[in-house]
Amino acid sequence: MTSARPARPASLRSRIARSELVRRVLTPQVSITDDALRQAVSGTVVLITGASFGIGESTARRVAAAGATTLLVARTAEVLEEVAEKITADGGIAHAYPADLTDADQVDDLVQRVLAEHGHVDFLVSNAGRSIRRLLSKSYDRFHDFQRTIDINYLGPVRLVLGLLPSMRERKSGHLVNISTWAALLPPSAGWSAYVASKSAFDVFFRTVGVESSQDNVTTSTIYMTLVHTRMSAPTEALRHAPGLTPDEAAELVIKAIVERSQSITSWYTWAGNVGFTAVRAPLEKFLSWRRGR
Repeated sequence: MTSARPARPASLRSRIARSELVRRVLTPQVSITDDALRQAVSGTVVLITGASFGIGESTARRVAAAGATTLLVARTAEVLEEVAEKITADGGIAHAYPADLTDADQVDDLVQRVLAEHGHVDFLVSNAGRSIRRLLSKSYDRFHDFQRTIDINYLGPVRLVLGLLPSMRERKSGHLVNISTWAALLPPSAGWSAYVASKSAFDVFFRTVGVESSQDNVTTSTIYMTLVHTRMSAPTEALRHAPGLTPDEAAELVIKAIVERSQSITSWYTWAGNVGFTAVRAPLEKFLSWRRGR
């Protein structure tokens, strides 16, 4: 006979309940039906970068289950193949394309192979990225941190977009989704200079793509993602216990972008925080300047 699991202490249950309530209030609620997704992607080709784990893997499973041919891109071939095999076993169509987006030749080869084998891409989900948190005072001799983040968060995705965009514009059809960060909309935060600068650079490029390509019926969606608990956020101790999304919940925002083609998706408090900070910034800086001069 199996013994009953001991009940959690009331204080722990209360803490969990409060954490879940905060998470639900702070995270966008998404309700895209399977039928709506199937109507949007069935028979299409969807390319997803960073598809071996986290948001990318969860998104790949969803669109493949809805009838899309899913092209999986990531650096680790073995893991990528495992994801493709799982999707295939579940009745979906998935192809693994191992590639390092920081290598220009590999990106060019990826584009050539994809277009040669599939003819076109209907949806591009730019999800691969690298996060780093380090103060500038500890970065004076670590220029490579900035180089690596700019390569994976900006230059690599730019090269991929430039490779796939011409065929989309020629076909007068296509949609691109960028997984950005809510930090790109907020005032600077200590420790995130390399990461946010690289994500912001791609954000501006990506929105410009939307402006220039809309006349050819090629649209863009930028998701200013809040905290998602993935392998990328795990090394940062301060983020481990903060309210955040699961990869599956974050993937639902990607599904929303694919189905509704919204230009911008973010949480309500991102805009509220930005407006609030802007309102108090000038008087706060004057006050701090006055204090320093005393």
